[in-house]
Amino acid sequence: MKNTSTAPNAMSTVDAHTKIEDMLAMLIGTFILSFALNLLQFSGIMTGGTAGLSLLIHYITGLKFGTVFFLINIPFYYFAYKKMGIALVIKTFIAVLLLSAFAEIMPQFIKIQSINPFYATIVANLIMGISFLILFRHRSSLGGVNLLALYLQSKFNISAGKFQMGVDLSILIASAFFVEWHLLAISILGAIVLNFVIAMNHKSSRYIA
Repeated sequence: MKNTSTAPNAMSTVDAHTKIEDMLAMLIGTFILSFALNLLQFSGIMTGGTAGLSLLIHYITGLKFGTVFFLINIPFYYFAYKKMGIALVIKTFIAVLLLSAFAEIMPQFIKIQSINPFYATIVANLIMGISFLILFRHRSSLGGVNLLALYLQSKFNISAGKFQMGVDLSILIASAFFVEWHLLAISILGAIVLNFVIAMNHKSSRYIA
């Protein structure tokens, strides 16, 4: 007997996120990301991208990470607008503002007396990976170098991946003059963990919303 029943196709329609869901995602993503960045700051660990550059400036000058991160991202809003329009600019601005604020507020509630740098790196980069996934899946970002990389690829046909890798490598090389070698080695391990989490989970064929 032929079965004429039909099962619903999960991919036939897209259940788009609401604006409230997008805002909650930005709040949650930036909040837990601020905790991860505070772990890195306390341990003296580096990371790549705009956050890594902000950490480096923080280590060198003593300026607050949140303030530096917010200011560095200002020029990148232009690239976000050119590449993906005003909606992404607004979301990026809100996400950067939230992360900058949370990064400054978090130390008022958590006082870390001691933590192993290796453990801090693993935990922080796992949390960062989860945070980025939350933001990516809600069409949001934290601006910075990745937006510039996308712009250069579109405008001048420069590989976004190679440009991003070059910037991250430059930041790590520059940090070698200000960060102890064993902490730099741990930082590289953390970058591998972070990219593995994102590469394994951030695939458009597995998630549409």
